[in-house]
Amino acid sequence: MNIRFIFLFVISFSTLLLSACGGGDEVTNSQDLIPTGSKPGFDLTALTDQINSLPIETLSDEEKSDLIFMREEEKLARDSYDTLYDLWGQTIFDNISDSEQVHMESVLIVLNKYGLEDPAIDDVPAYFVDYDLQVLYDYLMDLGDNSLVDALMVGAEIEEVDIVDLEIRIARTDNQDIQLIYENLMKGSRNHLRSFVSNLEKQNVIYVPKHLSQDEYDAIINSPMEKG
Repeated sequence: MNIRFIFLFVISFSTLLLSACGGGDEVTNSQDLIPTGSKPGFDLTALTDQINSLPIETLSDEEKSDLIFMREEEKLARDSYDTLYDLWGQTIFDNISDSEQVHMESVLIVLNKYGLEDPAIDDVPAYFVDYDLQVLYDYLMDLGDNSLVDALMVGAEIEEVDIVDLEIRIARTDNQDIQLIYENLMKGSRNHLRSFVSNLEKQNVIYVPKHLSQDEYDAIINSPMEKG
């Protein structure tokens, strides 16, 4: 994620608020939300065996930096949902946080396989080695504190950006093990996006994609939850 995305967050949320139908602050009861948000969707033990069964391939500097970045981006998602769950007490944030923890650990499998440094080795909540991710996290949590609807919008856009970042990184690696991890992460992000958008619709809020194309967004939202 680069600075361009951070500025897009600032601009896009202002637009999203204008697109909302109904007041976000008026609908905060837990029964108004669907407690979806996928518990961990894949078996880490089986995934570890599968990753380690694939050949060790040469990594470019770009592939290395991409893996390190994705480890922290998944941490940003987990830490964000932990904070939003503490703020709003909604099960969707707790469930998806659990899933993001599995995503973090799945990237770690590949980092360990190739002996790469883990940027989240100390796993300090709300702290990121990557400066852009730190700025983004701080901004998002300020926004998510405003209302439950804002918090759900934060979740939806985190997943949208995660999908875009993964698509970019899948396109620039030919390593089987890295592709496998990224495809698993992207499947989870699509499910999480569906969950957040579904909950926003229940609050009479229309989510407008800012990072995915409208066609890609529609294809994701109009397709069922993915398994495996």
